[in-house]
Amino acid sequence: MYGKTIEVQSWQELQEALYVDSWNEQLQRYRSAYVYRGLEDKSYELTTTLNRLGESHLEKHLLRNFRKYAQKQLKSEYTSIWNWLALAQHHGLPTRLLDWTYSPYVALHFATANFDRYHKDGIIWAVNYVDSKSYLPDQLSLIIEEEGSHIFTAQMLERVVDNLPQLGMLKKDDFAIFFEPPSIDDRIVNQYAVFSMMSDPNIIISNWLTGRSVQHFKIIIPAKLKWEIRDKLDQSNINERVLFPGMDGIANWLKRHYRDVRLENARPEKK
Repeated sequence: MYGKTIEVQSWQELQEALYVDSWNEQLQRYRSAYVYRGLEDKSYELTTTLNRLGESHLEKHLLRNFRKYAQKQLKSEYTSIWNWLALAQHHGLPTRLLDWTYSPYVALHFATANFDRYHKDGIIWAVNYVDSKSYLPDQLSLIIEEEGSHIFTAQMLERVVDNLPQLGMLKKDDFAIFFEPPSIDDRIVNQYAVFSMMSDPNIIISNWLTGRSVQHFKIIIPAKLKWEIRDKLDQSNINERVLFPGMDGIANWLKRHYRDVRLENARPEKK
């Protein structure tokens, strides 16, 4: 599954595609080695908020000032740069981090959450985080092997590197890191969140994957399926009320729940 694009035409086909390669022969269990990212428009790239800002050199200034002004908001045990980076991403600061999830259904939620893109095909990206370990620098490979893990935590990372410039100097070639953020709040827990991070913030992970032995694939979500998917996700309790606990999540969920799709179908198709 190196860059394959799967185009589904029904809910049934989608279920098969979401769990492609999830069987683990060694464990004799369905344990996927993929993380997933859902996008509402298939034309969107896997760019980070820092990529979209277009000024990667501002990264250190953004993070330095975020740490300065948000100092009282972080618990004492969350003092590493990696926890600060996760917190900043969580609250909307442009960073080199990219949001993923272990849950294909959570990714499917994000591919179908925006009404303004229901006339567009969506997409789900899936990347094998276990394969990505082959490209880590030796220092990080040693840590993850000692822990018997496939995914980093902030504590594991800070045993090797404690700042962003140092990360880029660990290896001449670019590499990707997948790590789990601390459970800052219920949103991170409920979204089954994972972050990816490139050693060079200017590199887009989809470009990095090209030509490397890291399994990945894309699922195209046809626009005509979005309402069916959305309703079935809501019935499965995959919605804003759960993924964004609080008043805003409840309001957004109810706004869609009571939306009259018949009015949508009566309007001229958007171009």
